[in-house]
Amino acid sequence: MDTLMQYAWLIPLFPLLAFIVIVSFGRQLKEGAAAVGILLTAVSFGLAALTFWQRFQEGASDYAFSLDWLQVGDIVITMGFEVNQLNAMMLVIVTLVSLLVQIYSKGYMHGDERFPVFYQYLALFTFSMLGLVISPNLLQVYIFWELVGVCSFLLVGYYYFKPEAKAAAKKAFIVTRIGDLGLFIGICLLFWWTGSFEFAQIFDSIALGKLEPWMITLAAILIFVGAVGKSGQFPLHTWLPDAMEGPTPVSALIHAATMVAAGVYLVAVTYPLFVASDIALNVVAYVGGFTAIFAASIGLTQRDIKRVLAYSTVSQLGYMMLALGVAGAAGYVAGTFHLMTHAFFKALLFLAAGSVIHAVHTQDVFEMGGLWKKMPVTALTFLIGCLAIAGIFPFAGFWSKEAILSAVYEAHRFDLLWLAIIAAFFTAFYMFRLFFLTFAGEPRGRHDGHESPGVMTGPLLILAVLAIGAGFVNTPYAPYLTEWLLSGETGEVITAAFGEGTGHAAAWLQVVALLVSLLGIVLAYLMYGKRYIPADAIPETMPWLYQLSYRKYFIDELYHHVIVRPLNWLGLLLDLFDRYVVDGLVALTASITRGIGSLHARAQNGQVQSYGAVVLFGLLLLVVAISLTAQGGGFFGQ
Repeated sequence: MDTLMQYAWLIPLFPLLAFIVIVSFGRQLKEGAAAVGILLTAVSFGLAALTFWQRFQEGASDYAFSLDWLQVGDIVITMGFEVNQLNAMMLVIVTLVSLLVQIYSKGYMHGDERFPVFYQYLALFTFSMLGLVISPNLLQVYIFWELVGVCSFLLVGYYYFKPEAKAAAKKAFIVTRIGDLGLFIGICLLFWWTGSFEFAQIFDSIALGKLEPWMITLAAILIFVGAVGKSGQFPLHTWLPDAMEGPTPVSALIHAATMVAAGVYLVAVTYPLFVASDIALNVVAYVGGFTAIFAASIGLTQRDIKRVLAYSTVSQLGYMMLALGVAGAAGYVAGTFHLMTHAFFKALLFLAAGSVIHAVHTQDVFEMGGLWKKMPVTALTFLIGCLAIAGIFPFAGFWSKEAILSAVYEAHRFDLLWLAIIAAFFTAFYMFRLFFLTFAGEPRGRHDGHESPGVMTGPLLILAVLAIGAGFVNTPYAPYLTEWLLSGETGEVITAAFGEGTGHAAAWLQVVALLVSLLGIVLAYLMYGKRYIPADAIPETMPWLYQLSYRKYFIDELYHHVIVRPLNWLGLLLDLFDRYVVDGLVALTASITRGIGSLHARAQNGQVQSYGAVVLFGLLLLVVAISLTAQGGGFFGQ
């Protein structure tokens, strides 16, 4: 029964093998490095798909395997792998998107002098994410979690000779470290309280009441802090738009199926911990809901095609967290379902944007226009991605967004429901603003757009098919994904706590959500398609509101003045203290020692006459002392 699942540990090893081969023979392989990366990632995808299919057929029990790694006293720390419903789905998503990105990159990165290095980083990144996904305990998760962060630093800073890329890489690494500190503390506390890193033992301790409610809440919130950093939730979202300085295929991989997905996956895989704390769930829900509308409102005014997509990623991740935070089976399924559909249509949008950038050599949408006729495949696939993310029937995003709204409605969280609906309107508007500015009208810049080669458009077509059809795995009429996810051990914990739930609300909510999205599309068409409504109406009438959105609510400036500059001043003061106080004391001690040594060296100069003079002088002092004491009746006189 477990024939395939017992070999699931091989899935991350093939990208690792690709990394080793390319590192060893990259100079000789040159652009042949792409073939190595693509072939071995394809093997991983095939194995992941077979593992998923067997898991889908077999039922509820999770498959786990572990080996003893370290033993400290009575505590044994293990390393191994686990296959359950959630990570079986994630294995397919990560390997498929990574495979398509690597195929696409062969055309996009053609001619780059560091071509093999790029594929090294992609292979290592894929290995890290796959290792994280199959980890059966928090310690192993944390090891791969940090390795994912290192890979993101390498990929975002791939163009290291550009100051913007170096700054973005450092920012991504440092900001996510803030969240990672919270995760590290949460892991340490759980180990202290339960004596184990294993998910199963931690969840059993919670079920048996061995942890106090405040302990569960604290640990859950700290783990969520780690997810906030990796998944770009407010207020640690600022690194994610800047990560656009990396090559566009990197943006697709980071924003679709790997790094940002890691935070949502972390909350989902530790969901029994969150289920035991209403406070922690509320924190997740409100942070997610605020992030969704906050990032969407920034995306309304951005000019850079990749930054619009970056803020849409932050907003969609907020949607996922919102679903996970409203509690219940419906929220858990909706959040993970949207994680899957988002991986496909967001990878499609980024790769299509890369195709546009590859053709016109600019990222400013106001310097594009008129590309529909010149790039029909790219335009069509980009349109499909826009329809999917806007939640238009019957595209994949419609079903997953409807599931999120239904979960929020079912939980009677009407404040969060309004936030989600408004964010949906913003999403539809800014995505079709982007589409019309890029592909409609007349060319506005100095470019001669042309369709990308087949190696780039092929992955777009595959992702377009998935952006259309992936949602049908979980419709109100055929909830296959819901039934499958809830049949696992985590699903049993959730349904035991909250009941199964319908996962789909009344038909009127679907209609409202669809109408809101259509309204956003129509408004974008009137403003940027036909230009019946002046696009500069708001910037001219309310420039402060436009600037607030365009300048991203001045969050970066606020952090610079409130955090970065004070820390720089503190660093300067500590440097001065170290240089003049600490180093000064060391230098003073050394000077005194050298002075004493110099005096001693002068006395020991090797001249016999000097030594004789010293002896004579000492004898004279001794005679005088004896004479004085003798006359005074002192000790010597007696």
